[in-house]
Amino acid sequence: MPFVPEIAAVRFGTGLSPVIAAPASVDDMIARLTGPDRAGADFPIPLFADARPTPGHFRDLSRLRRDDDPAIAAAAQEEHDRLTARANALRLATFGATLARWAHTADGLRERLVAFWANHFTVRSKSGFTAHLVTPFVEEAIRPNITGRFADLLTAVITHPMMLAYLDQTDSMGPNSEAAQRRDRGLNENLARELLELHTVGVDGPYDQDDVRQLAELLTGLGWDMDAGQTVYRPTYAEPGAETVLDTTYPARADIATIRAALEGLAAHPATARFIATKLVRHFIADTPPEALVATLETTFRDTDGDLLAVTSALLAHPLAWANTAAKVRTPFEFLTASLRALAVPPAVLIETDVRQSRRRFQIPLSVMGQPWEQAPGPDGWADEAAAWITPQFMAGRIDWAMRVPVTLLPDLPDPRDFVAAVLSPVPDPVAFAAAAAEDRPTGVGVVLASSAFQRR
Repeated sequence: MPFVPEIAAVRFGTGLSPVIAAPASVDDMIARLTGPDRAGADFPIPLFADARPTPGHFRDLSRLRRDDDPAIAAAAQEEHDRLTARANALRLATFGATLARWAHTADGLRERLVAFWANHFTVRSKSGFTAHLVTPFVEEAIRPNITGRFADLLTAVITHPMMLAYLDQTDSMGPNSEAAQRRDRGLNENLARELLELHTVGVDGPYDQDDVRQLAELLTGLGWDMDAGQTVYRPTYAEPGAETVLDTTYPARADIATIRAALEGLAAHPATARFIATKLVRHFIADTPPEALVATLETTFRDTDGDLLAVTSALLAHPLAWANTAAKVRTPFEFLTASLRALAVPPAVLIETDVRQSRRRFQIPLSVMGQPWEQAPGPDGWADEAAAWITPQFMAGRIDWAMRVPVTLLPDLPDPRDFVAAVLSPVPDPVAFAAAAAEDRPTGVGVVLASSAFQRR
C-alpha cells in the first residue's frame, strides 16, 4: 500500500489537525523524528535530577512530623504541606505540557514512540514521595533514546533512580554480601524478573527461575541516593562471585560495568528482537500482529544491533503499515489528545489551568475511560488490545467527554460540517450526515468525536 498522509497522522502520530499539516512522506516523518525536538522545547518538562522537592525531603519531614517535640512536629508538618503543594503543582504542569505536546506537535511519531517506550518500561508512583517524578523520568531516560540503540535505552531506564525505587532495587542485597551480614535484609528479585519478562526476552523467553535469581544477584549493589536523586553503586551490597544469565557468565567484579555488560547481553539476545518487534507491530498496526511485518522488524533489530531508528524506518517502509483498515483503537489518552488536536485547543488552555479545571476536564474523564494519568495497573503497563478499552462503561466515558467538555475549552466551536472533514479521512457517510443534522455545534462536534471512526487509528 502507498503512503497516505492522513494515515501517517492518525496511525503513527497524534491525530489530524485543522492547523498542522500531516506528514508529506515517510522521509518527512523520519526527518522530523531525527530533527530538533521542537515540542519538547516549546512545552518543557523538568528532568528528574532537577525536580524538587526530592523524595529525601519528604522522607526527612515524615520522620520529623512524628517528633515528640510539638514545635518540631508542627514545623515539619507545615513544611511537608508546602512541599506537597509544590510537588502537586509540578505534576499538574507536566501533565499540561504533555497534553500540549500531543495536541500541537508537528512530529507526532516522536510522541507516540515516547509513549510506547514509557509503557514498555512502566513505572508509577508508589507513594507521595515520587508522585511528581514519573514524567521527569520519561523525559530524562526515554525521550532522548528513542532513535538510538535499544541497549542504550535499556541501560538508561534500568539504571535510573525512578526504576530502582519503583521495583525496590535499592533494598536488594546479595545474601552473602557485607551489608547482608549486618542487616536483616536479602535479595529482591523484582527488577531482575521484570527485566527479563517485560523489558527484554519476554514472558515466553528462554529463561527460568535460576536466571532470575542469578540476574538479581548480579544487580545487587545497584541503588539510588534519595537525597541526591542519583544512581549509586554500593559494593558492600553486591553478591560476591560470578553469575550466569541465559548461558552467559559475568565475572565476579563489584562495579557497575558488569551490570552494563549484562544489559548489553540481554538487549542483543535473539528473543529480545522478537519480543520488541512483536510489541511494536501490535501497538501500531494490529492486535494480532502480521507475521511478515514482525519478521521484518525482528531481522532489522538483530542486523543493526538494536538500532531503533532503523527498526522504526523498517516499520514505516513496509506495505502492511499503510493498509486502509484502521485496526487499532485509541487508548483514552490518545482519544483525549486527538480530540484536543482536532479542536486546535490553544496551549494556554491546557497549561495555564488550575487543579480543579484539569481534574474536571481531563484527569477525572481519563479515569472514567479507564486510564488514570500515570497509574498503570502494574509493571506491564497499559493493555494494547481493543478489548481492554471498548467496554460499555469506558465508551460511556468517551461519549460523555465528547458531548460535554469541548464547549468548555473554546469560545466558539467549529461548524460540525467543516470539522468532520478536517479530522476524519475518509469521512463515513453516517458520521457526515449526523454532523450536518446536529441541532447545535456542541452536539455536532460531540457526534464526530464520539464516532467509532474517530476512536480508531
